Amino acid sequence: MEYSEKIGNELYQNLGKLFYSVAMADESVHTKEIDKLRSFIRKYWLDVDAIEDEYGEDAAFQIETVFDWHLDNEKDGDETFAEFEEFYKDHEKKFTPFIKVLILDTAYAIANSFSGTNKSELILLGKLRLILE
Repeated sequence: MEYSEKIGNELYQNLGKLFYSVAMADESVHTKEIDKLRSFIRKYWLDVDAIEDEYGEDAAFQIETVFDWHLDNEKDGDETFAEFEEFYKDHEKKFTPFIKVLILDTAYAIANSFSGTNKSELILLGKLRLILE
């Protein structure tokens, strides 16, 4: 696997962590948030690039896989957000303006999918916006 493909896969894995942290901002993940994430992956993320994972699948599915793993293992949302932030700082050049907009659109859609955006989600989304600036 080429270096750029490896980083591409890691990008999607870290997005799974980020979107999990958005869904967990209110301390629980709701079915509507999962459904919204899955629809965004299929509608927008699959067309971002041609990177595939080691199984020949579109690497964007790594978002869903990592999200589900964190959900199944009841990971802490603050920790997964911090892991995303660290990855972002180490690989900032991988985050094109288009990717940044798509990240924010996806995060806001997840936060709004269940009973609108609450205070904890707004705080997290604000932190995300500041990181991506």
